[in-house]
Parts: sequence; structure tokens; C-alpha cells
Amino acid sequence: MKVVIQRVSSASVTIDSKIVADIEKGLLVLVGIEDADTQEDIDWLAGKITQIRIFGDENDVMNLSVQDVDGDIIVVSQFTLHASTKKGNRPSYIRASKPEIAIPIYESFVKSLEKKLLKKVQTGVFGADMKVGLLNDGPVTIIIDSKNRD
Repeated sequence: MKVVIQRVSSASVTIDSKIVADIEKGLLVLVGIEDADTQEDIDWLAGKITQIRIFGDENDVMNLSVQDVDGDIIVVSQFTLHASTKKGNRPSYIRASKPEIAIPIYESFVKSLEKKLLKKVQTGVFGADMKVGLLNDGPVTIIIDSKNRD
């Protein structure tokens, strides 16, 4: 699994002119899923995301997690995170899972985040044409690949 984590002052997801997810302070998490992803990847990433210290403390030092600041999370599926741009100018998405594999992994990932965050995680709609709005705070953007845990 690949994720792009953005610390936000606010974020939302709109589908067909209707807001389906909306948060203030927290994280926007874009997630790309591949066939090799397992429950171990899901649990490891959920733990990392909820505990990563990227929010400022009283001295404005990044020492606090989304849990510490009582922040919220929006998760948006994004198969394009697995784009291969090796050949030509048209990306290939061959590594991205098809919906029948990706949807159960996506749903399990959201549940794992909720369990660790101890509250509801908002989401986009898997496979929908979504408009994602955000006010990146910092800006702070972190990219994590569960297959490369260095």
C-alpha cells in the first residue's frame, strides 16, 4: 500500500456537487492499493498514520500525532499512486488492484484506522469521480509505502 498523508486545516470530498466528507484539523490520506497488500500492511500503516508526530506542540515543534490533537481523518482511494511512468508519456496502472481486490482492503484499512483513532474516519467513495479540497497546513506532506519500511 502506498499512502500520501497531508496535514490539513480543513479537507473535504465532493461527489456530484454533494459534500460526502468534511473535516477541520486532521489528515487527508490518499491510499493506493496493490494485489500484494495484506492485513499486516493495513495494520502497520494504520498504526503509523495515527501515531506519526506531524502536529505542532506548545513550542510549535512537530511532536504530536493526529490522536494527540483530537484531529480527524479523511481517506480517499487513489489508484494513480501506483502509476508507472517508465515508458512513454501515458502512465500505466498495472500494479493497482482491480476493485474486487481493492475494495475489501480499502474497507479493512478504514476500519483499522477507526480502531486505532478511536473514532469514525470519513471517506470518499471508492471509484467515484471525486473533487478533493484541502487546506494543507505547513505544508506537511508525507509519503509512505508499506513495502518499503525504512
